[in-house]
Amino acid sequence: MKGSSGAAAVAKVLFLTSAALSPGTPAWSADLAAGRSKAVQCATCHGTNGIATLPEAPNLAGQNSIYLEKALRDFKSGMRKNEMMSLMAEGLTDTDIENLAAYYASLGCKPG
Repeated sequence: MKGSSGAAAVAKVLFLTSAALSPGTPAWSADLAAGRSKAVQCATCHGTNGIATLPEAPNLAGQNSIYLEKALRDFKSGMRKNEMMSLMAEGLTDTDIENLAAYYASLGCKPG
């Protein structure tokens, strides 16, 4: 019995990890409409649909929400350096960051 409960625990961890890391999976508590509204300020560089309009800006559509949250938090804290992104991130709340990340993760990404 002990072996089967250990296997179940491992399976549960693997399932939760894969669900959390799967691309395009928005955060459960995030507000996509609020993220879409906040994304208006991102559109100049990252496009209205999350596909970058500037060559030096990354596409955000379909990006993993966990990655986007970490990147925005790192720009906000100064852990990650980019003059424009640091300025954009400094005014974001934790809720804004979660909503933006979920919104961009929810967008489909079509190859060029």
